Amino acid sequence: MIVSDSTTLIILFDLNRMELLSNLFPNIIIPSAVYSEISVKRSIELPTFITIQKPKESETLETLKLVLDLGESEAIVLALELQSKLIIDEKKGRKIAMGQGLKIIGLLGIIYLNIKKEFLTKKEAKEFLDSALSHGYRISPKVIEGMFQKL
Repeated sequence: MIVSDSTTLIILFDLNRMELLSNLFPNIIIPSAVYSEISVKRSIELPTFITIQKPKESETLETLKLVLDLGESEAIVLALELQSKLIIDEKKGRKIAMGQGLKIIGLLGIIYLNIKKEFLTKKEAKEFLDSALSHGYRISPKVIEGMFQKL
């Protein structure tokens, strides 16, 4: 089980590549705010391996909402409640999540694991990342290059 914020989901839904998640995680939980964020442009039918769960109201949630968007705040709190890893890409959110003791992974880590587990070739991964970049996903080319060098 893993909790997810919205950015990675938006890119994977936009590019019709949800299998990159299901290859690695049989059960993904998203907070209701994340569902609202990913379905703002169009109605999204969630695959069966993704479920929605609302985090409990808490002081931590209220504090996080002062510095992060609602989806990131709820995702971090839900991951803490469930003692789960977290899929999150935004730099500020990642830093706060790690500060809370959460283990995190982002889109690049998901691509890396899909290559390592042979669900993707390096060429397919490069093509996917090029598409993600052209759809507005922002990541440094140096970071992408570094990932490929580790393989």
